[in-house]
Amino acid sequence: MNALRREIDQRQAELPAIRMEGEAALRRLLPIAQRDTGQSSVVARFLLNLYNGERFPFDLSDLRRLDFDLFDDCMAVLKMDFQPAKEVHSYFDNGGVIWEALAKEWGFRYYAGTNWR
Repeated sequence: MNALRREIDQRQAELPAIRMEGEAALRRLLPIAQRDTGQSSVVARFLLNLYNGERFPFDLSDLRRLDFDLFDDCMAVLKMDFQPAKEVHSYFDNGGVIWEALAKEWGFRYYAGTNWR
C-alpha cells in the first residue's frame, strides 16, 4: 500500500509539467491536423479519437507513419489526456466547432455498425 501511495504522490507532483507539455504539444498538433498531408491525416484522426473515441476510431499502428517530433507530441497529449483537466477540444476557443470542422474536412462520416473512414 505504501508503494501505491508513493506512486500516486509522484504522479500528482508530475501532473503540472505533464499538462503544460501536453497543452503545448496539442497546440502544435492542431495546425498539422488542419493541413492536407499523410501525417496530417494521422494527427487529425488521433485528435478526433481523443475528442470522441466512439465516433472516431483510431488504429494505434498509424502512429508509425509519423516523424519523431509528431509522435512525441501525440504521446505528450495522450499522457496529458490520461488524467484530464478538461477535454482536448476545450483548450481552444470554440474547440467543439474546430473539432467538428476537422472531422468534416477530412470526410469522416459515421454509419451505424461501421467504422469512420
